[in-house]
Amino acid sequence: MRRILLPHVVSDDPAPAGGVIRDYAGRSMGTSWSVRLVAAADAVCDHLQDGLQLQLDTIVAEMSHWEAESDLGRFNRAPADSWQVLPPAFFDVLSYAVGVARQSGGAYDPCAGALVNLWGFGPYGRFDQPDFVAPSQDEITVARAQLAARPLQLQRDGRRACQPGGVQLDLSAVAKGYSVDRLSYYLKTQGFAHHLVEVGGELRGAGVKPDGQPWWVMLEQVTGAEMDELVLALHSLAVATSGDYRRYFELNGQRYSHTIDPRSGMPIANDLASVTVVHAQCMAADAWSTALTVLGSRDGLHLAELQGLAARFVVRQPDGSFTEHLSSHLRSMLDE
Repeated sequence: MRRILLPHVVSDDPAPAGGVIRDYAGRSMGTSWSVRLVAAADAVCDHLQDGLQLQLDTIVAEMSHWEAESDLGRFNRAPADSWQVLPPAFFDVLSYAVGVARQSGGAYDPCAGALVNLWGFGPYGRFDQPDFVAPSQDEITVARAQLAARPLQLQRDGRRACQPGGVQLDLSAVAKGYSVDRLSYYLKTQGFAHHLVEVGGELRGAGVKPDGQPWWVMLEQVTGAEMDELVLALHSLAVATSGDYRRYFELNGQRYSHTIDPRSGMPIANDLASVTVVHAQCMAADAWSTALTVLGSRDGLHLAELQGLAARFVVRQPDGSFTEHLSSHLRSMLDE
């Protein structure tokens, strides 16, 4: 059975008369991106491919922990107790991530890059290299102690951040969502208000298609989970999914997820297969889907209710089956 999710607010702004769909695509952040937009038949669109790619290239140059010379890379190497001026977008994304860290009780933390690196999911010492060795408990304990001892300080006046010493920022759980928002904003500034943006499976839709229909997308399904499909009208909404089936490695018969719980320093090992969050901002959906995944189904659903988040939890059962839990805000979007 197919179930339908509808936005609470629908704009009556129509697509351009006689509009046609144009498609753009490329690569960035180690993944693919794509854009579908509605343009008037005579609209000039030749600049869009390069313009969209430039937006993403700028984000990588500022926020990538894979690029040593990015602004983030330079911050991670900065001397202890030094204040660093950050580009406006970088500062705003980091500020939002720090807010989610606080609201989630540390289930998500953009400063936990050292733990991510220890487990082989960072830019070096990768888990898929033959010389990879899982971190010892002592190494994890030291990294957690360093993370807790000297928290990151932000100063909105001047957009500065203080490197307390050894903090390794990792914005991978928020920057991709931000990139979706950034492309959507860019398209609006260029006069293309009706579009669907996708980066690495995370999406944001605005307006409608030429036939007046919204951008319909199916929420990501967990492999092997026999559940009713959920289809979302992505109208002024974004959606992001975190799941332990996406990236992981197996060592000595044990499976290790790429999602690290900063509170324990360990890859998550709870009952959740995936969490999907629907939000007006893809950056928010991205960060919160990660935080809720770390928290697990019970605590994650509780926090989703407190935060008013539209979230779907797919939970593994001991017998190998799956169950689904929807937050009340997402349930209210069901077309019943």
